[in-house]
Amino acid sequence: MKIVNSCPEMRDYSRSLQKNGSTVGFVPTMGALHEGHLSLLKIARRHCGRVVMSVFVNPAQFGPSEDFEKYPRQLEKDCELAENAGCDCVFIPSPRDIYPENYNTYVNVENITGALCGASRPGHFRGVATVVLKLFNIVIPDTAVFGSKDAQQVIVIKRMVEDLNLPVRIIAAPTLREEDGLAMSSRNAYLSAGERADAPLIYKGLTEARELYEGGERAGQSIKNCVVSIFNRSRLLKLEYVEVVDTTQLKPLDVINRPVLIAAACRTVETGTRLIDNIVLGGDLD
Repeated sequence: MKIVNSCPEMRDYSRSLQKNGSTVGFVPTMGALHEGHLSLLKIARRHCGRVVMSVFVNPAQFGPSEDFEKYPRQLEKDCELAENAGCDCVFIPSPRDIYPENYNTYVNVENITGALCGASRPGHFRGVATVVLKLFNIVIPDTAVFGSKDAQQVIVIKRMVEDLNLPVRIIAAPTLREEDGLAMSSRNAYLSAGERADAPLIYKGLTEARELYEGGERAGQSIKNCVVSIFNRSRLLKLEYVEVVDTTQLKPLDVINRPVLIAAACRTVETGTRLIDNIVLGGDLD
């Protein structure tokens, strides 16, 4: 497996692959890899001849009081995991490579970034869109794979790709879960024992909402109330939001008459860990 640190070398590597007839699949990550990330690599491998993964903890998507400094970093282990999962190249740029001195250019995707996670994390999706566009320009992938756990991120990236006519196919991969239903996340490592025991209630609320929908319920408020009632069983999960929105513009739906995203976010009481999860009813993100 090849490890690349410089942007010009990464671009040259991808161009040489494509010149020789190979397609390039891309999985952007912030590292601290788990089985969820590795599943994205395997999906990229099914669609492309070669697979590149980036590891870059993007400072532009963290707020001033968020966990940028303590975000888990384990480069050596990440490279080993990536190689074992069939990755051909890991791109590990430095912050100076991505945001050189006097950097002034950012990408704003309008309208769909102010809801859900964007409401409590101003500037977050500006940072996400900016770094993803830069990585696309450096790696030059044919296909990029993102996890559906970050549903709003997937929707924002797909909107950016379409609006800016980027020649990249976006694949939304299914969320991988622990045996008790908790969505896999690098931040799960922060949880106290009590928080970890309660965290599966997030997915339980979503699955009970799905059962309500499959039973014929179409009122958005009833679906929301179902999820909230499950959250309220825990004193360690402080609900940030539960929303029932469409899957393109993220507009709330009073009546579910099209594919719908049920998204939830909370912050844990003991460690202050932010957890998100979602399901899609009547369709998918891809």
